[in-house]
Amino acid sequence: MWIPIAAIIVGLALLAWSADRFVDGASSTARHLGMSPLLIGMLIIGFGTSAPEMVVSAMAAIDDAPNLALGNAYGSNIANIALVLGVTAIILPISVTSGVLRREIPLLFVVMLVAGWQLQSGIITRWEAWILLGLFAAFLIWAIRLSKQGDDILSNESEAELDSHPMPLAKSIIWLVVGLVLLVLSSRILVWGAIDIAEAFGVSELVIGLTIVAVGTSLPELASCIAAVRKNEHDLALGNILGSNVFNTLAVVGIAGAITPIEFDYDVFTRDWATMMVLTALLLIFGLGRGGKGRINRVEGAVLLLLYVAYMVWLFTSQVSS
Repeated sequence: MWIPIAAIIVGLALLAWSADRFVDGASSTARHLGMSPLLIGMLIIGFGTSAPEMVVSAMAAIDDAPNLALGNAYGSNIANIALVLGVTAIILPISVTSGVLRREIPLLFVVMLVAGWQLQSGIITRWEAWILLGLFAAFLIWAIRLSKQGDDILSNESEAELDSHPMPLAKSIIWLVVGLVLLVLSSRILVWGAIDIAEAFGVSELVIGLTIVAVGTSLPELASCIAAVRKNEHDLALGNILGSNVFNTLAVVGIAGAITPIEFDYDVFTRDWATMMVLTALLLIFGLGRGGKGRINRVEGAVLLLLYVAYMVWLFTSQVSS
């Protein structure tokens, strides 16, 4: 039993480290090849925060554990809003000022509605997974065109980050390859440990994905979100979460479902999706605010955190009763 537990700990640690190295190498390589700061910004903010979930879910689907993949994606969404934003807002309130972000919050709500429509059947088929991937491609195109219309703070922050850590092309390619290889390796270790523990304790792969794996893959978002707010980069912090949740819902679930259809209990719709919708609605209310001034204050952050605790209790209570 200690070996699977150690596999999860080592897998999560290596996953976070390799994701950083992969994104650093990919971003620097892209810049050497002449890619625009906007596209690099999307790479850092989007793929940087969702690379662990994407690779873990793909490996889980390949290992015939699609419920682990689904739990990882939805559990990360719930943790991102309730745990990450909740803890961050309690430490320092989060202001919402960027026009791009204020458009992305309602977009995330629409994405959640699409997910709910698919979940009602009890299975995500391959063609439904490809619909998600198609919507993800449309989201990327929309984000690029929207950001080209004006000065986007997210791409500016990403360009500043690259300027502060210049990297030669050869080193960039090395970190790109090393990061990618370790991402796959650490994901396989993590998935193996999670499946083994689920079997040993009689806990479903879905619950393991919604809890241990989801929280572990969301830790990078927590660290980066707190760091961004401390630097008064509130839009970057919130953009991190919004981008990650869109990626998780469309790309992570889409990739896993394209590999193998995902069958699941109806609890995923009535419990997990319902929780995501409530949290997304609260984020919409808190983020848009009144009079054009959105802000997630400490009280609202505490509400989000308490909802996460309540969800964990609900999750394990339903698992025991079943």
